[in-house]
Amino acid sequence: MEIEIVSKSDSCCSDDMQNDAASSDDAHRQSIREAYAKVAQADNEGASCGVESSCCGVSDDIAISSLISTRLGYSKAELDMVPEGADMGLGCGNPKAIAALQPGEVVVDLGAGGGFDCFLAAAEVGADGHVIGIDMTPDMLSKARANSVKGKFANVEFRLGEIEYLPVADDTANVIISNCVVNLSSDKPQVFREAYRVLKPGGRVAISDVVATAEMPQEIKEDIGLVAGCMGNASLVADLEEMMLAAGFEQVRIQPKDESKEFIKDWAPGTSVTDYVASATIEAVKPA
Repeated sequence: MEIEIVSKSDSCCSDDMQNDAASSDDAHRQSIREAYAKVAQADNEGASCGVESSCCGVSDDIAISSLISTRLGYSKAELDMVPEGADMGLGCGNPKAIAALQPGEVVVDLGAGGGFDCFLAAAEVGADGHVIGIDMTPDMLSKARANSVKGKFANVEFRLGEIEYLPVADDTANVIISNCVVNLSSDKPQVFREAYRVLKPGGRVAISDVVATAEMPQEIKEDIGLVAGCMGNASLVADLEEMMLAAGFEQVRIQPKDESKEFIKDWAPGTSVTDYVASATIEAVKPA
């Protein structure tokens, strides 16, 4: 039997590289957490936020938030059924529109924010269903829980956690939804492995997110404002598909929407970001 001998110096270098990668991921995650904590705090205080501290055009003005969400595909009836303050204009689409939710299903929302999509899902799955919203930002979690109490949603709960390490048991959910959050992760393959783990056999993914339609210049990838604003860290469609297939998913469908560039250009005016990104629907199924 042939044994590969690894020198102590090689082993140390490998450990150092792993530690550096972990440190970089933690720093990235902390910067995103801080950005969205500011969004939640500013929204609670009635102040508006710019793209440097938010994703997707958040506004403290209810009328403006409603206009943003209508452009993303939500109906007035949907906007009217959630508590005031739940719709923060943070999305880039309407995942519920592709989720085909059924009464009694269990839904997990990756990056729940103020709870907007969770509340809409709760109405679809009914009293026999259950919705679990995950968010890594305590300020957002507090906001979502307050909105849940305000709206008297008995079938919704919110848990503090990272989408790369979901605080959810194996084979729990029928559906994973998410709205403009996965793009923020520095470890998307791990996000999809976790989504696969918590889905029941035959479960499905219904995500709205920003994807890269062309290779982005390094200056866009390194722009902290564009990363926190849901653009700079977007992955290429082919790469996302490969990640999802590697996680075990089947029937992967990723469909960029060219019309989304019209609202994305408002997130970063004066930049060329719409040459490289678009909102997309992302769907997949865990084999039964």
